[in-house]
Amino acid sequence: MSYQERGAEKACFARRSFLALIVAGTVGAVVRPAVAAEPMIKVQDPNCGCCSGWVQHLRDAGFTVQVDDASDLAGVRRRLGVPTDLAACHTAEVGGYVLEGHVPAPAVRRLLTERPKALGLAVSGMPVGSPGMEGGHPEPYTVVLFGPAGRATFMRFLGKEAIG
Repeated sequence: MSYQERGAEKACFARRSFLALIVAGTVGAVVRPAVAAEPMIKVQDPNCGCCSGWVQHLRDAGFTVQVDDASDLAGVRRRLGVPTDLAACHTAEVGGYVLEGHVPAPAVRRLLTERPKALGLAVSGMPVGSPGMEGGHPEPYTVVLFGPAGRATFMRFLGKEAIG
């Protein structure tokens, strides 16, 4: 085989390899399930107004949310293992994790993508500008990853936007 023929063969092989990678990546993207399609059950105090804003934020981000009103949220949190100091006004379950408080959709999506060993995520309190708490000047807040191994900062937000 001549030098020219070997060069042409290598170029052809390189093109086929490149095309195979593109096709594999495209097929992978098509058959991979959407993280946002993960079903979610949210338990809230029926007298809470900000909960519906958080639900709408998640639905706008593509999540399916079922809302259940409960009078004993403390009991639900105890059953799910939410630490009392991280308690907020609503609790949700998604993909085997617990969400407590005004956790933004990007944090939920990252949790479901990375699947860390933890019980879930929490945003304690009711930070101004967080999903469901719109209005006023947004304040920075931390989304905490919690579980048997302890706690860690998972993400930081200013309003609904991830920061640092």
